[in-house]
Amino acid sequence: MALNIVELEPKDLRCVCDPSEFGFECTSELSALEETIGQDRALRAIEFGIGIKSHGYNVYALGPIGTGKTTFIKSFLKEKAKELPTPDDWCYIYNFSDPYRPRALSLPAGKGSELREDMDRLLSHLKIEIPRTLESEEFEREKSEIIQKYQRQRNEEMSKLDAEGAEAGLALRTAPTGLIMLPAFQGQPLTQEQIAQLKPEQRQQFEERAAEFQERISATMRKVRDMEKEARAQVEKLEQDAVIFAVGHFIDDLKDKYAQFPGVVQYLEGVGSDVVANIGDFTRSRPEERETDSPFGMGLPVTQPSFNKYKVNLIVGNSGTEGAPVIMESNPTYSNLIGRIDRQVRFGALTTDFTMIKGGAVHRANGGFLIIDAESLLRSFLSWEALKRVIENREVKISEVAQELNLFSTISVEPEPIPVDIKIILIGSPYIYYALHALDRDFQKQFKVMADFDTQMDRNRENMLGYATFVCARCIEENLLHFHNSAVAKVVEYSSELTGDQEKLSTRFIEIVDVVREASYWASQKGKDRVYAEDVKQAIEEKIYRSNRIEKRLQELIDNGTIMVDTEGAVPGQVNGLAVMQLGDRIFGKPSRITVRTSLGTDGVVNIEREAKLSGRIHDKGVLILSGYLSGKYAQDKPISLSASICFEQSYEGVEGDSASSTELYALLSGISGIPLEQCIAVTGSVNQRGEVQPIGGVSQKIAGFFDVCKAKGLSGEQGVMIPQRNVRNLMLREDIIAAVEEGKFHIYPVNTIDQGMQVLTGMEAGELQEDGTYPEGTINYMVDKRLRELADKLREYRVKEEEEKVQAEEREDTGEEDSGY
Repeated sequence: MALNIVELEPKDLRCVCDPSEFGFECTSELSALEETIGQDRALRAIEFGIGIKSHGYNVYALGPIGTGKTTFIKSFLKEKAKELPTPDDWCYIYNFSDPYRPRALSLPAGKGSELREDMDRLLSHLKIEIPRTLESEEFEREKSEIIQKYQRQRNEEMSKLDAEGAEAGLALRTAPTGLIMLPAFQGQPLTQEQIAQLKPEQRQQFEERAAEFQERISATMRKVRDMEKEARAQVEKLEQDAVIFAVGHFIDDLKDKYAQFPGVVQYLEGVGSDVVANIGDFTRSRPEERETDSPFGMGLPVTQPSFNKYKVNLIVGNSGTEGAPVIMESNPTYSNLIGRIDRQVRFGALTTDFTMIKGGAVHRANGGFLIIDAESLLRSFLSWEALKRVIENREVKISEVAQELNLFSTISVEPEPIPVDIKIILIGSPYIYYALHALDRDFQKQFKVMADFDTQMDRNRENMLGYATFVCARCIEENLLHFHNSAVAKVVEYSSELTGDQEKLSTRFIEIVDVVREASYWASQKGKDRVYAEDVKQAIEEKIYRSNRIEKRLQELIDNGTIMVDTEGAVPGQVNGLAVMQLGDRIFGKPSRITVRTSLGTDGVVNIEREAKLSGRIHDKGVLILSGYLSGKYAQDKPISLSASICFEQSYEGVEGDSASSTELYALLSGISGIPLEQCIAVTGSVNQRGEVQPIGGVSQKIAGFFDVCKAKGLSGEQGVMIPQRNVRNLMLREDIIAAVEEGKFHIYPVNTIDQGMQVLTGMEAGELQEDGTYPEGTINYMVDKRLRELADKLREYRVKEEEEKVQAEEREDTGEEDSGY
């Protein structure tokens, strides 16, 4: 029974969008799209990930570039963040008990910056009020009284000592080394000449009196020193009391203001104690004393005391934040992510303190959401491991990279870790997700939520209207011309072209936006007030023209015969196959001649591409399926005695994929049977061992590639393409191809089986297997089976003859007969 093949009609070749379905004339009548369409699965995953509070439920958003992951996640999180409380400010303050370990201080949003400003004002007051207080007349008078009292007491003690010395015949004199005793007469010290004239017994008496009086001198000097210490203590107590009286109320006011924050009160108490203990720092900081010449005359500035310990280092301030923060870190280096400790050069040395601690993206996102590109994160040295520690320990500790690598140890500050409550959203490709999932044991524990962004969605009325509002939003945001409903319809059709499916729309909005922008440009170039269908069409054509130079060059090579592709006639063992090539963002179809040569033998089907190491594994599999098909269909009552070579002619690069396996099988059956195949029909489709033609990718591009070749050589009305029946829904052909089909100049044949395909290519009936195990005479399968049987018989006859000749040769050997050569 003949197998009838029905050509596809023009309506089957493209799913046209009717502008009247939209219910509006122009996008200016619409409201801009405020949400992402077609990503329900990803949306539910993200909502779950940010909603659950359990540890480790961070989100990895995966999908190809252009699906709008980043834009959608940022806008979605910003809306959710408005519903959450604003997180605290975080500061680092000086640790008066351990200066190298600054303390972390948490305050409600806005209070951190307020405390910083209050401490700056306090420091300004201290610098002014302390010197003013210590230079006041009242303070100087009280200080002078203490000093004068000390001097009087000292003078009294020294006078007593002088009188006692005079009674002992000694005179006391002050020298750089202390008090010295000289012999005296009538209260006057002797000169050196007089001392030299003393008799030995007088000298001895002097030395004895001096030794006895030395203890008295030591006791007096001890008493004087005690009086000096007491005077100094009184002066210090006077200074402290004066300073406390002058500036203590400033600190007390701050204590009252921040009474509900014990950490701040404790810090202010430390500030007060430190100010009192270091009053001299403020008296040395007057402008006229800030810079002097060094003793060496080099004009170097003298080191002045630092008042940084009275400052507040605000590393995260949320005074201007509404709700929770949403931070997108585009350059996730270790320092940008975790923070850093800066240094400055002072007199040739690197110095640092707690005021040089800088927060990172983790600090800014604390209490909210942190979005990071996965590839950038993995490329940044140490960042991935640091981020995992943050998640695991629920705190962020700022340290220098050198310490992380254990390269060398330097004296530096070690900031107190800051606890974090954060949701991290990584954005990346599926490849990175699955690689991390397989290779990093921590990844599964710390990123439990996968938000999978799809590349396509159903083509229904709701989503098409969503496309219209999406176009409207781009027009408003980028000040583009609004789109007429016919232009929106063309955008919808273009979206289906991108998916290669009449029933789907693309969610790779980056490509849709490009067409929207370019269509607006071409419309404005023509002076239009809005974008129409022809403008969208021009934008698509111009986009193709900019990137199709190689495609056109290949077509020229086919046209001039350099690349041999026939579009007319019939040849046994030869067929036009269709492949797709991708160069950048351009995907196009390329016809290739596939030939088969058969002969008697036992090698089976030989893949020349494989032998030349130009064949990929999937293509090798496709060729091996051909042997399975032949054996299952024709070798039930005889062996396959065949050697056949299959080749992609003029192919100088690798061949991969199984979309040409049905094409190769057609050429193989033609080569075996000797039935010529029509060269005006190109073929695509994979095949299984049962002879069922399976769907393939890029069907529209493949058809367009062969159509362009036929059009260049002249459409005869016989040419066409044969495709798998299951690929009909994937057709989104160009309008000129549809017009040629409508005029009968080009044909599209859908097939389900190899038998149907052979009928299209030969015009003969394929033939079904009869009850006696044979095929009807005159059919394709009969001729293939007949030829295989003939080859098997010939091989069997050859082997019998070969065996007989071998036996005869052995008999001649046994009888000693020589071969006469005849």
